[in-house]
Amino acid sequence: MSNGWLLDGAVKVRQSVTSEWERTGQPLIEGAVLREVKNVLAPDGDLVEVFRQDWQLGGEVAQVFQRNLSPGCVSAWHAHEHTTDRIFVHVGRAKIVLYDARPESRTRSWVNELILGEARPALLVVPPGIWHGVQNVSSETVSLLNLVDRAYRYEDPDHWKLPPDSPEVPYRFEKP
Repeated sequence: MSNGWLLDGAVKVRQSVTSEWERTGQPLIEGAVLREVKNVLAPDGDLVEVFRQDWQLGGEVAQVFQRNLSPGCVSAWHAHEHTTDRIFVHVGRAKIVLYDARPESRTRSWVNELILGEARPALLVVPPGIWHGVQNVSSETVSLLNLVDRAYRYEDPDHWKLPPDSPEVPYRFEKP
């Protein structure tokens, strides 16, 4: 197939967005929602809406916290029995990976890999029972906001963890 310029081992890139800039590829795991938002540019900077109640994305907001990750670092794997996470990357760029281990889900065993960040902002809703991990894929500290529907209970956390290389999750984060 070589026309002289095409080097051995080259692979044609698959479509990643439509002509309307909608993402292509595997649909999201059942219950997960990705709401892309737009930066509103102004003469003195910009503004972006992170969350609005009228978006109806998983109930009330009970707590908001910020998580920072150094370049290349991975925070994985996490899941909640009752809590819905709403993750918004507001500084840098992060890879967020979802894994559906819920036995009753029609998307059981699916993996979603998303790149989110300030250049193309989005709010990712992660329902209870979905394992998720975050990797900083930028050269600066990445900051994300999490707008959960249940506040963290210090005495009895609704927080389950596995190590990033757990054999229970069919995904491996790349080394920086």
